Amino acid sequence: MIAILILISPLIIALIANIYGSMYGIRFATNLLMWIALAESLNTISGYTGRLHFGHVMFFGVGAYVAGLLSLHLGIPWYVSVLFAPLTASIVALVIGYPTLRLHGAYFAIATWAFSEMLKQLSLNIEFLGKGYGIPLRIIVSDREVLYSMAMIAMVAVGINLIIERSRIGRALSAIRDNELVASSIGINTSQYKIFAYVMSSIPASLAGAVYVFWLQYIYGGDLFAGIKTDTMFMMLLLGGMGNYIGPLIGAVLFSGIYELLWSYIGEQLYLVLLGIFIMFIVVFMPYGISGLLGVKSVSIRYLLLSLSPRELRERIHVSQ
Repeated sequence: MIAILILISPLIIALIANIYGSMYGIRFATNLLMWIALAESLNTISGYTGRLHFGHVMFFGVGAYVAGLLSLHLGIPWYVSVLFAPLTASIVALVIGYPTLRLHGAYFAIATWAFSEMLKQLSLNIEFLGKGYGIPLRIIVSDREVLYSMAMIAMVAVGINLIIERSRIGRALSAIRDNELVASSIGINTSQYKIFAYVMSSIPASLAGAVYVFWLQYIYGGDLFAGIKTDTMFMMLLLGGMGNYIGPLIGAVLFSGIYELLWSYIGEQLYLVLLGIFIMFIVVFMPYGISGLLGVKSVSIRYLLLSLSPRELRERIHVSQ
C-alpha cells in the first residue's frame, strides 16, 4: 500500500497544484516534479550500482534537443516528439556506457562528466544547435499540460526504481555496488546489469528534458547541459538517501522547498554559503539520508565517496583475491 501511494504521489502533487494552486503554485509543482524525476533517474545508476554519474545532465539535454528540434523543423506535435527523447538517450547511454562502465570510482565520474561537457560545448558552438544564443521554439504548450506530463514522467522514474528494488535485478545491482569482483565470481553478468541500469536511468531524465524545453519555449545548451543540474540531483540524493526509491522523492521535495525559501529570503550569495554548510552537515551526520533515519535501507554517501579513491579500489581488489 505504501509503495502504491509513493508511486502515485507525483500525480497527487499535480492534482493538488491544479485544483488549489495559483499559477505560481503550478509552476513550483511542475519544477518539483521535474526534480523528482531527475533525482530518481540518477538514483537508478548511482544509488543501485554505486557509480557516481557526474554527467547525468547529458540525458536531460539530449532529450530536450531531440524533442525541440524535431517539433521545430519537422512540425511534429510536441507530445509526439517527446517520445523520441528516450529512444535517442538510450542509444547515447549504450554508446557511452559500454566503454565508461568498465571504469571505477573517480575514473567513471570524470569520464561521464567529460562527455556531458563535450555535448555542452558542441551545443554552444554549432549553428544548428543554437550556438551561444539558443533557439526560440514558439510552440504553445499550456502550463497544465506540462504539469501533468512531468507528473507522469516522475511516476515512471519512481516506478523504474520500485521495480528494480523488488526484483532480482535489484539484488544483482546491489551485489555489483558492494563488490563487483565478487558479484562476477558468483555468475552475475556485471556488464549487462550495469548497461541495463544506465539505459533505464536515461529514460526519465530525457523525458523530463523534452517536456522542460517546451515549458521553457527555448533551446539553449548552456542551460540544458548545465552541470549545476547534476549537482542539484546529487544534493537531493544526499538529503533523501540513495539506493532506494523513497529517498530521492523525499530529497527532491525537501530540497526544492528549502531552495525556494532560502533563495527568496536571503539572496543568492548567502544561499550558496548555507547550502555548502548544509551539504557538509548531511555527509557528516546523516550519511544515509533521511530515508536511512526512517529505517529504509540506504547506501552511505561516505561509502560512495570513498569509492572515488584509487586506494580504496586497490584494497577491494586485494580483498576479493
